[in-house]
Amino acid sequence: MLKPRLSIIVAIDKNRGIGKDNKLLCHLSNDLKRFKKITTGHTIVMGNTTYESIGRPLPNRINIVVTFDPDYKAEGCLVFNSLDLAIAEAKKIETEEVFITGGASIYKQTIDIVDRLYITLIDAEFEADTFFPEYDKFNKLIKEEKGEDGGYKYKFLILEKKLRYN
Repeated sequence: MLKPRLSIIVAIDKNRGIGKDNKLLCHLSNDLKRFKKITTGHTIVMGNTTYESIGRPLPNRINIVVTFDPDYKAEGCLVFNSLDLAIAEAKKIETEEVFITGGASIYKQTIDIVDRLYITLIDAEFEADTFFPEYDKFNKLIKEEKGEDGGYKYKFLILEKKLRYN
């Protein structure tokens, strides 16, 4: 049995900013549509702060929430107190692709173990208080699509790590 791909999906600005005050930096309807299209029918893993910013489980997906709070409840979601356990469970459930959907702490803990990045790179700088980690190991471009939405130019990128043989 093949293991499912483990991927991150994120929108970042020029400084790798991802949010401020537990909200997205800007509203790009094309990015939200892309997120829905890519993740629907799959398993998503997020921290409790990200879950709370959304306010509900995302439909047509298995929602897994990671939290340190042993009494945390998220109706309609699977809740784990360990990221490792959450990912292990996601890999048992999912057959194709598991998506890490944030936030900053979860991204930082998973950046070295994911296979693929789905990045919306917004051509702007925002005032942010949370940031995406360095991702320079993801240097193999699978797909690039440029667009403009809400007055912002962006690129949809799909990146993977290029294997080096020495």
